Amino acid sequence: MNGEPDSKETNRVMTRPISKVAPEWWDYTTLEPEILQAAARLTADDLIGLSRDGFKVTLYDTIEEFYCAEALEYIQVWRQATPANPVGICGPIGPTKQLPLVAQMVNGLDLKLHHAHFWGMDEWIEEGVPVPTDHPLSFARADMELCFNRIRPELLMPAENIHFPTDLEAYAKSYHQARCLLMQGGQGEVKHWAFNDPPKRTGAYQNAPPSPAEYRQLGTRITDLHPMTVIQNARTSGGGYVPQVPTRAATVGPAETWLADCVSIWHPGYHDNPFGMRLTAWMISQRLADSAVPMSLLADHPNVRFSYYRGGIGTVESEML
Repeated sequence: MNGEPDSKETNRVMTRPISKVAPEWWDYTTLEPEILQAAARLTADDLIGLSRDGFKVTLYDTIEEFYCAEALEYIQVWRQATPANPVGICGPIGPTKQLPLVAQMVNGLDLKLHHAHFWGMDEWIEEGVPVPTDHPLSFARADMELCFNRIRPELLMPAENIHFPTDLEAYAKSYHQARCLLMQGGQGEVKHWAFNDPPKRTGAYQNAPPSPAEYRQLGTRITDLHPMTVIQNARTSGGGYVPQVPTRAATVGPAETWLADCVSIWHPGYHDNPFGMRLTAWMISQRLADSAVPMSLLADHPNVRFSYYRGGIGTVESEML
């Protein structure tokens, strides 16, 4: 976007609360109580009413509809790829159930992907380098096994059109060599897309997180992960085995995200919780951008879509399980 952002930036000069979950970090628990309370009051049907120009909310009644619609986004993008118009999609690991459906649709439609591109959003980092594909949590491995290795070889795009953030410089340049029509993602418990986590509460960010404009300048990089992210990924990908989960990752940045024509976020109901799925939609709808809630920065992207599985939205109520 050009010019000044339209959002109401919430990181005003003020004394902000210390995080309830990680005192050395910024996160959504450092927001003003009024924002948190407004989000908590939202019902599932209220979410639909948050749609505005540049932000669309859709609810799917069945999980089958949800994942089929997510998979179809790949097809809709890849069908536009031509020699003169190399285009592609950036996709997540989390959720993943759409990936085999993508392969099945490509094969069923005999869709040639020779001029299409794909970007993986992120990859774990250990000892300063991306994990190899034989790592049990490798995102590249998951993309290949769940999707690309299932596509018939005569239909598949060339290997050089599949981009993973292993060589960060080459990965960032690839967004200028082909057009990313759509960046698809999920939402983590710390309210990130990819691994764009909130920053640590240190140095220049001791009293306030970076401004949204400053955070949006971040490109593909290696970043430290908020403790909530580590715990969430242990829960969703490793049976809760926290020691297995790296604490750093390579991730696509906001700089590349703003090159995408559209950002499409999918909420199946098990990566983030009922409150979190409401909070980011509320902040984007109200144009409240705060880098302690990285997903809220999408308030300033011109084309954002949130899709929910209705059965996964849940309620924000006290309940003893």
